[in-house]
Amino acid sequence: MSTRLRCRQRLLLVLPTLLALCAATSAPSLAGKDLTAALQRGGYVILMRHASSPGTPPAPAQADRDNLLHERQLDDAGRASARAMGAAFHHLRIPIGQVLCSPTYRALETARLADLVSVQPYEQLGDAGQSMTADPSGTRGAWLRGKVTQSPQPGTDALIITHAPNIREAFPAEGADLADGEALIFRPDGHGGATAVARVKIQDWPRLSAAS
Repeated sequence: MSTRLRCRQRLLLVLPTLLALCAATSAPSLAGKDLTAALQRGGYVILMRHASSPGTPPAPAQADRDNLLHERQLDDAGRASARAMGAAFHHLRIPIGQVLCSPTYRALETARLADLVSVQPYEQLGDAGQSMTADPSGTRGAWLRGKVTQSPQPGTDALIITHAPNIREAFPAEGADLADGEALIFRPDGHGGATAVARVKIQDWPRLSAAS
């Protein structure tokens, strides 16, 4: 194998990590009322993990009536936190515009209980039927990084609901230990990059609402 070919192969292996570092920084800079005010103006991308869900699908008798494929679904804590997050968005007047969502039941359930509109399922945000399985090709992470760097429609924030492996592949440093329902908030720069400005646990949205 030639030296040039070996160098090219090494570059392909490290390229996803380099892209992630270029796409976002890991130093959140907004919190509390400053974060609320920024989100109210629009221009941010909220990238979140779906709300709390057990690691295994329910038994048929315990599956939700509309969970026809008996996929994993939210537990009681997940349902309550999704509702509370949606109520906080409304109370805080955070202008959620486009909502990109994994097609899995638990992700769509998060969006539905949060009373979000304009929800668009994307296969690239899903788990390909293999819950918590990484994508060795890096394609899924690259697609997600691209979406995070896209500026939302003027005066709105975009919301992306997906899974922990997807977020870790796109943003290894920021998403390494993301909890159920937790969100990374990015500010796209309009030039193909984005900066991580905040990290918000799902239970923190009602707290921000109560403090407003």
